[in-house]
Amino acid sequence: MTARVDHAVTSGTFSLDGQTFDVDNNVWVVGDDHECVVLDAPHDVEAILRVVGERQVRAILATHAHDDHVRVAPALARATGAPVLLHPDDRVLWDLVHPDVPPGGDLRDGMTVEVAGIGLHVLHTPGHSPGACSFHAPTLGAVFTGDTLFAGGPGATGRSYSDFGTIVDSIRGRLLTLPSDTVVHTGHGDDTTVGAEAPHLEEWIARGH
Repeated sequence: MTARVDHAVTSGTFSLDGQTFDVDNNVWVVGDDHECVVLDAPHDVEAILRVVGERQVRAILATHAHDDHVRVAPALARATGAPVLLHPDDRVLWDLVHPDVPPGGDLRDGMTVEVAGIGLHVLHTPGHSPGACSFHAPTLGAVFTGDTLFAGGPGATGRSYSDFGTIVDSIRGRLLTLPSDTVVHTGHGDDTTVGAEAPHLEEWIARGH
């Protein structure tokens, strides 16, 4: 069975540092007709389960632990029996959202999550948050970047636990080194490609965001 990428958009809020914003979040589901993994769990369990369908969820992979990416992660874990995997450097942010429910396991740079006959390679890409991770699926020609890289530049770094220099290093060293035709599936908004974004790195550095 051939692995594929399915997608939904859910709407809700993002809150940090005493401010709240309305946001639309992408949810990515990677797998075949029998099993899958879910990347991020924002806002709406039922919307995610509609994409999953009857498939077995092997894991819920958190790109990072801002509340708009993990708000319904424990509920989705209960509904599917799958563990929530998070990089431990983002535990400080997870605990702001779910102080009484730990994640189900750790993501580590260099590990591979296997599903539907393909591997998702974990890339630790801090900057937007300390434990932000991207997931490279070379078989699919895709990378899932969460809020690290968007169409048009880096994710925001103006809030607590974020750093612009760090996100630039992550993008330069971990993402723009991937093949130029790699499709970038982002945490919000439209897809792009590594090749479309790479020429603009110095522009982003000059503007500072």
